[in-house]
Amino acid sequence: MTTSLNSTAAKENTNIIPFLPSGNFYFTHGIQAFQKRRFNVAVKWLKKAIEAAPDEPLYACQLSVVYTEIGSYHAANQLLTEVLARFGKEYVDCYYLMANNYAHLGLLSDAKKYAETYLEQSEDGEFEEASKQLLEMLESVEEEEDDDEWAFDDEDDLLIYQETAFYHLEHEEWEQALSLLDEMMHLFPEFQMAKHKYAYALFMSGKQQEAIDIEQEWLKNEPENIHSHVNLAAFLIMQGDREEALLHIHLLRNVYPMHSQQKLAVAETLARAGFYEEAVDRFHSLKDRQVTRRRVYYKWYSISVYHTGNPSKALELWEKGCQQFPTLSKEEGPWKEY
Repeated sequence: MTTSLNSTAAKENTNIIPFLPSGNFYFTHGIQAFQKRRFNVAVKWLKKAIEAAPDEPLYACQLSVVYTEIGSYHAANQLLTEVLARFGKEYVDCYYLMANNYAHLGLLSDAKKYAETYLEQSEDGEFEEASKQLLEMLESVEEEEDDDEWAFDDEDDLLIYQETAFYHLEHEEWEQALSLLDEMMHLFPEFQMAKHKYAYALFMSGKQQEAIDIEQEWLKNEPENIHSHVNLAAFLIMQGDREEALLHIHLLRNVYPMHSQQKLAVAETLARAGFYEEAVDRFHSLKDRQVTRRRVYYKWYSISVYHTGNPSKALELWEKGCQQFPTLSKEEGPWKEY
């Protein structure tokens, strides 16, 4: 009896058709997760789709879009580069997607090159208008690159104010900085950076809650204001509230500003939070002499490279900083745990 049952079961098993998921099966689930903004899940499904069908470039392109959405711009461009290497002109949209990623990374010349390549090789492509707008924006940024938020060449009075304010901030002369920044906020209300620097000087002078209130109120009106997130992250770290600070820091980790002042601010904040490798990458990308001669540049770049295993470069940066800013020499050095 047992033998008969086993024999019947064996015959039934031979009629079972195994389900082998195709690349399209995984891809569909990946798209659904992406549309629901479940990005980590989308990445897993799309990776499975690529494994199941490595010769289907659409899957890699879609995964790059997810990476762009979560701020993993380098990973996105690596995928797109591989697609272009294998399929070339069949997937010219990759050029625009790469241009967009490079723009987010602040690599403007690369962004411009790929946007122009897309327009040259596509014929009435889906991203033609977006590419033209990107190029216009890049050209505008290039024109203003030497005219950063703290450099208004056409307004001599503002230039004098800002340079004097920076001197006091760099030398930790908080009361003098507050007085000057207060004047600037009244004389140049459109110069928003003065308010953020005022909040920073206020915090450092001991009025911590007032400084936090200023930035939190600002953030209600502009939830994506980089300098508010930078200041609040710094304030919370200095108060020892790392968990709350990380809410701001995680947002900044996916932000790649185009203005040098904002680039420096993000790099400094990542260093304060202990994300040293990311901070080193951000500091390394800074080329503007306006920011590479700042006290915070020398201090936090030095700390970051020290904690990523380069003590000789750290010491070199620290010594340069001390030469320009004697108050820095009163601190313990890049080896101190911050």
